[in-house]
Amino acid sequence: MAFNREQRHAKRGGSMSYLTSTLIPGEKIVYQTRLHWIVMLANLVTALALFALGGLLLWYVSTHPGLEAATVFGMNLTGAVLLGCGLIALLAGAVRRNATEMAVTNRRVVVKKGLVRRTTIEMLLNKVESIEVRETTWGRLLGYGTIVVVGSGGSTEPFSQIAHPLAFRSQLQQQIERTPRLIEERVTAAQAAAPSAPRIPEASKLDA
Repeated sequence: MAFNREQRHAKRGGSMSYLTSTLIPGEKIVYQTRLHWIVMLANLVTALALFALGGLLLWYVSTHPGLEAATVFGMNLTGAVLLGCGLIALLAGAVRRNATEMAVTNRRVVVKKGLVRRTTIEMLLNKVESIEVRETTWGRLLGYGTIVVVGSGGSTEPFSQIAHPLAFRSQLQQQIERTPRLIEERVTAAQAAAPSAPRIPEASKLDA
């Protein structure tokens, strides 16, 4: 298959981007993106609701000094727990968004999914046959969509809720056009398709 998949355990202690750390000599990242913030929408709504409830409880306690000590303690504890759960919801959404990295290099397309257990998807530029972008109405307004990369042999790999999918496709197409091997193949194909010049018979050359 055109796509190579591998699963690895997370490397700890490094702040360098995973895709940057996997570059081979002479390779460089020309465009990089990740999941759109829309993947965090449910987490954001949940966090806001928890923050609102927790804040409301703490505000009520602070504005009603006549409450019993046990009631104050219980409401303060509940408010703090709600605020903590809201923070956890936000962090979970951020982790989910940042767990996916997607990049175009001068040699391949690379996608990394996951943090602890990683799935890496790679495709060489000379194996890419077409790139399709699918956008809903909200996707066009907010700047996210699904990218489908079709490789040689008809293998496909969709990547959903990617930020700036049109920019990603544009950069990928530009890199494909700049790939030396592809340029050479297209020049050869053009030469083969061009009509060959008529050859002058040897006898005609002698009479002249």
